[in-house]
Amino acid sequence: MDEIEITSLHRPISASIRVPGSKSITNRALILAAMASGRSTLRAAGLNDDTRRMAAALRTLGFEVAIDEAASRIVVEGRGGAIPAAGAELDVGGAGTAMRFLLGFLTLGRGRFRVDGNARMRERPVGPLLDALNTLGVEARAERNNGSPPVVIEVAAGGVRGGAARVDASVSSQFVSALLMPAPLWPDGLRLEVAGEAARPFITMTLRLMERWGARSAIEGGTIIVPGRQRYAAQDFEIEPDASGASYFAAAAALVGGTVMLEGLRADSVQGDIEFVRLLQRMGARVRWSTEGVEVSGTGKLDGVDVAMNAMPDVVPTLAAIAPFCSSPTRIRAVAFIRHHESDRIRTLATELARLGANVHECEDGMLIEPSRLKPAVVETYDDHRIAMAFAVAGLRVEGVRIRNPACVSKTYPDFFRDLAAL
Repeated sequence: MDEIEITSLHRPISASIRVPGSKSITNRALILAAMASGRSTLRAAGLNDDTRRMAAALRTLGFEVAIDEAASRIVVEGRGGAIPAAGAELDVGGAGTAMRFLLGFLTLGRGRFRVDGNARMRERPVGPLLDALNTLGVEARAERNNGSPPVVIEVAAGGVRGGAARVDASVSSQFVSALLMPAPLWPDGLRLEVAGEAARPFITMTLRLMERWGARSAIEGGTIIVPGRQRYAAQDFEIEPDASGASYFAAAAALVGGTVMLEGLRADSVQGDIEFVRLLQRMGARVRWSTEGVEVSGTGKLDGVDVAMNAMPDVVPTLAAIAPFCSSPTRIRAVAFIRHHESDRIRTLATELARLGANVHECEDGMLIEPSRLKPAVVETYDDHRIAMAFAVAGLRVEGVRIRNPACVSKTYPDFFRDLAAL
């Protein structure tokens, strides 16, 4: 359908939900499983457009990847650090994690590989990652010499030895993760100097998952050291529920009132976006952790916050969508890099909040949102899944909010609107 109207709620919520597996973890696990020796099983995997793009790319590269939709399970036959195909054409659509992670992964191959995506992907930056790869002896270039896909990777017969490199992660921490994951298999490993304000929790996530698959690393100041000639071992691994996807339901409870139990989320999650739950607590929601998950309760009254969100960038839209309902202004800072996500999220959020009647001031690195009385409107989504899901939450408090192109949520959460309706 072209649009979907959100039904506003006039009563408190009482619900329990287990959101799909984390996209960020699933795509990292797919790469690690392909590099491991033997069969890995990924349970409770996030099955969405992005992870299917990654699985399809691995199949094109010669890997056996079996997806059981009903069981949310993926089985990968790892090749111990080898890539079977001697060259390939890969299309990742709009999957940014797949694009960046594959560029690092292809250092384990031999031959010429070309990686492309959709129109928006052709605008997204990968230049700092290409610079680091070239430092390490890979011939990596943007086909149009603009620092964006399509990208051509050529690896000589001798392969990549590794060594020392520097990467500017101010635009994306995915550049760091892309270099780290194959590094244990390079003969000389990697000594990576990380510059710029990266979303550090995502780098920590990568290192913890690498350790789970058997690779060790160390951090010395701003440098990450990964010894070479290591091996990854196949795993039977359960994916955590997606903290970004859970943020919409946590926000719904805080905004409308009532209680939502987010099943399976843990206080020690490897996902940086778990901090959004604690942010809601600062704003006035009640939060209770248990062995079953985390319970978020609200009264429908929230206070504004002033917060740097560079460590949890994917939940910026969730906070922005509920900010007009707060009793005081909300200032979102330190997220200039989200202008390079699926849309220019700062501009997009400011535009759509204004369309709904919010008083919002766009800044270079974020925005200031004043308490506002919102009105009915059709929200443009710019083919950005997080814009669609975030403004759906606002529609729980405002009559007549319609979301344009709701199918864009299939990128990370295909059943989002079904699950929202279940509230």
